Amino acid sequence: MKLADAIVGWAPEIVAIRRDLHTHPELAYEEVRTADVVAQKLESWGIPVHRGLGITGVVGTIEGKTQNGRAVGLRADMDALPMQEANTFGHASKHEGKMHACGHDGHTAMLLAAARYLAEHRDFEGTVYVIFQPAEEGHGGAKAMIDDGLFSLFPMDAVFGMHNWPGMAEGSFGVVAGPVMASSNTFHIRLEGKGAHGAMPHLGVDPVMAAVQLAQSLQTIITRDRNPLQPAVLSITQIHTGSADNVIPNDAIIRGTVRTFTDETLDLIETRMAEITEHTSQALNCKAEFSFQRNYPPTINHEKEADFCAQVLNGIVGAENVDRGIPPSMGAEDFAFMLREKPGCYVWIGNGLGGHRSEGHGTGPCMLHNGSYDFNDNLIPLGATYWVELAKQWLTSSHS
Repeated sequence: MKLADAIVGWAPEIVAIRRDLHTHPELAYEEVRTADVVAQKLESWGIPVHRGLGITGVVGTIEGKTQNGRAVGLRADMDALPMQEANTFGHASKHEGKMHACGHDGHTAMLLAAARYLAEHRDFEGTVYVIFQPAEEGHGGAKAMIDDGLFSLFPMDAVFGMHNWPGMAEGSFGVVAGPVMASSNTFHIRLEGKGAHGAMPHLGVDPVMAAVQLAQSLQTIITRDRNPLQPAVLSITQIHTGSADNVIPNDAIIRGTVRTFTDETLDLIETRMAEITEHTSQALNCKAEFSFQRNYPPTINHEKEADFCAQVLNGIVGAENVDRGIPPSMGAEDFAFMLREKPGCYVWIGNGLGGHRSEGHGTGPCMLHNGSYDFNDNLIPLGATYWVELAKQWLTSSHS
C-alpha cells in the first residue's frame, strides 16, 4: 500500500477533526458548524473558500503550480441522520436524535486531508475544486449546489465521489462502470371508502380490503410487467388505516419506495402503479389519490472515468484489492445529480467489519444507518491519498 507520507503524519490531527464532527452532527441544510470547521481549516491552509451554495455548501479552490486549462472536482458530503446513536464512546453524538451513521464525518475528513496536501505541495497542473456538500440524506444537496451555480462558478471537466462501505475489507475499494446506486422514489396512495360499523360492512365501502387487494396487485408489476433482466424494487413500507376493532374506516393510506437503475424501468413502474391503483379502487367502489415522487436518479458511473479510477487505485493498493465486479446497491446517492452533469465516478472504500470500534460501541453491527455504526479512522490516510493521486493524475493525463 502506497500512502502519502505527509498525510500519514497528519492522521492524528485529521482523526481529531473527524471525531469532533461525529460528536456534533448536523442534519440536512443545518450544517452550519460543520461548514465553519471545513471553511476555517481550508482557509488556514491557504485555500480560497466559497460558501453558500446549497445553503451550507463549501467549495475550496486549489490551483497547481502551473495551469493547463483543466479542472477536476472532488466531493464529500457533510450531513448526519435523524437517528439516535447507540454508541457511548468518547466521540459519540452530543445531540439527541442526530448521528453520523453513514460516515459523512469521515468523508469530510478524508477530503480535508487531501485538500491540505494539495495546497501545501501544489505539485500538479490545473485546478482542483474540493466540494463539501450538504443534505445528501434525502434532501438533494447535490442538486441544490448545482442549481446555485456549482458548475458555472467552478467549471470542471469531471467530478468524483467516494463512500465508505461496511463489510468490504479495510484497504480495499470497489469500482464499477455503469449503475452503482439506484434511483430513489416514493409513492403515496390514499383510498377513500365509506365508514361503517364493523358488524354491518354492507352499509359501507371498505378501504381496508381495497388496500389489501392493491398491495398484492402492485407486486405483479415487478413479477409480470418488468423485464426480469432489469433490476427493480417496489416496497410497500406503510399501511395506515382504522382506529377501532368494530369500525370500518373512511380511508386507508399506502406508502413505500421504488428503486431502479434505469429511467425506462421507472417510467414503466410509475405508469402501471397509477393504472392498477385506479382500476383496483374502482372495482372495489373506492376513490383513489395516487402520487409518485422522483427523488434521486440512479448513480451511473462513466466507463472511462471508472477505468481511470481503477488504474489510480491499482497503483495505491494493488489490483487484487480493487474489486471491479461489485454488485450495485439498491440504496441511493444524490451524487447522481453531479454525474448527470459531468463525467465522473463514484467508488466505495472498504470500512471493514467493525473491529475498529473502540470500547463503548453499541451491540449492533457496524453497518450504514445503524445506531452502532462508526467510521473507520484507519481509512483517512488511504482515502486522502486516493483523492490526491486521482486529482494529480487526472489533471496531467491525456485521458482528461
